[in-house]
Amino acid sequence: MKLFLDTANLDEISEGVRWGVLRGVTTNPTLIGKENADFLPLVKEICSIVEGDVSIETIGDDTDKLVAQGREIAQIADNAVVKVATTPNGLAATRRLSDEGIKVNMTLCFSATQAILCAEAGAYIMSPFLGRLDDIATDGLRVLSDICEIYAIQGYTTQVLAASLRHPLHVVEAARMGSDIATMPFKVFESLVKHPLTDSGFDRFLSDWKEAMPHLGELLPSMQEA
Repeated sequence: MKLFLDTANLDEISEGVRWGVLRGVTTNPTLIGKENADFLPLVKEICSIVEGDVSIETIGDDTDKLVAQGREIAQIADNAVVKVATTPNGLAATRRLSDEGIKVNMTLCFSATQAILCAEAGAYIMSPFLGRLDDIATDGLRVLSDICEIYAIQGYTTQVLAASLRHPLHVVEAARMGSDIATMPFKVFESLVKHPLTDSGFDRFLSDWKEAMPHLGELLPSMQEA
């Protein structure tokens, strides 16, 4: 399962890339608006930092306008993916863009029936929102499980991107259910690496090393400053 960041913050994206595990980025109008930066330079910079897919969302719900925006977004960079909401007009736009060879991420998906329509429309990626389903007392993970099972049985090539992930358990369960991609805020991404036993073990090893250093003789040059 590929790990994406759901952000438009360049510092967060650069840090994820530095770890060597970040495979892509998803953005939306809310996230881009928070950065208080010029839109086009910002998304171009994100695409240049990340090697994998970068989803950039369209605005509005007119099919012709969505197609026009999608064509322009696709020209931003080779890894730019057009993000379109799961509406009737969005499905029509996705079909047209997909037929032109443009990659589309159909977003704001909340049911297995919507997911089937996204795949039939030729979406490259389909994004079910787990956390928002949980917010209205609906089991988001069950919806994701149903979608992954249906896609596997039907042989759909559309990638399942688990979105609106609120905590590490969402990430673990998305991986267990067979999601192709998981996208998350940076705070959730950071939490994946944290464990109290790792922290305490590291502190213990470092303390023992410093105590033993005077008795270890010749060291590797880079170890002498540890």
